[in-house]
Amino acid sequence: MKNIVIGRFVPGKGFLYRMDPRTKIIALVFLMASAFIIRDFTTMFVAVGLLVALLFVGRINIIRVFSGLRPLMYLLAFTFIFQLLFNTQGDLVASWELHYSPLNILAVTMLVVTWFFVRRRLPFKFFFFIATFVGVIALFATLRLGPAFATGTLNIHQNAIETGFFIVMRLLVIVTLSTILTLTTKPTDLNLGLESVMSPLKVFRIRTEEMAMIISISLRYIPTLLDEANKIMLAQASRGVDFSEGKFKDKIMQIVSLLVPMFIISFKRSDELANAMEARSFVPGQPRTRLHQLTWGFADTVALVVSLLVLTAVITSRVVM
Repeated sequence: MKNIVIGRFVPGKGFLYRMDPRTKIIALVFLMASAFIIRDFTTMFVAVGLLVALLFVGRINIIRVFSGLRPLMYLLAFTFIFQLLFNTQGDLVASWELHYSPLNILAVTMLVVTWFFVRRRLPFKFFFFIATFVGVIALFATLRLGPAFATGTLNIHQNAIETGFFIVMRLLVIVTLSTILTLTTKPTDLNLGLESVMSPLKVFRIRTEEMAMIISISLRYIPTLLDEANKIMLAQASRGVDFSEGKFKDKIMQIVSLLVPMFIISFKRSDELANAMEARSFVPGQPRTRLHQLTWGFADTVALVVSLLVLTAVITSRVVM
């Protein structure tokens, strides 16, 4: 939980910190749209390279960003594996005959048990998980120990690899861009930027101020609630509770013991926030003055033009190809 960085603001001195939040929000939308449109391997690798270069130029701690992506890795791995196993469109790239026998299943069981007990002591748990999965497939495909009571075929199709690759890369790009936005933008600036960007929706009688406030408060309280959850887990661990051990029933009870104080803390913080807003005479939808005013500079215009050019280039390459 402590590695999640979405919603956190970390002070810095890069040019991204000095940009207008409206520029970053609009550029984020353009770049996200570009990530969804890309369907070429070369273009996707170029986009990832530009994203890494943006982190360097913006003086953003790359280690902090990628450590925040670690909780997402298992979801990405599951998505890619799901595509490999169940997507049967496109040309056949590889095929393996799987041999299911009692001795094969015993070998696979020993490998999985070894992974279960060793994974906590290894520094690179995700890569060990991928290696274990590949080992399970290799055991079923290569070992011929004893008579088989069932056989199967694992087919890998071209479209499965391409679809899985682009889904994983798009999620990585989108989450990284969102992380850059929250890392380099103060919550108050983000709220002002969202209100300004969504102001045209007032024509349709949509309360953009309330929408912006809800979004900014939600992003702001993600790291706060995660920190509270981490404190509760440490407090319960000091009293002998181990969230990684025990039977399934015990783990359910441990999760419940975590959720109950989390709900109480959430309601308490919501009540404190409501009281603070009421003490400052905050009335949703009513016009009010602001101490901080957003300013649009030349760098914002350049950044917006560059993001628009990126989107145009991606659309053009998609149409041409």
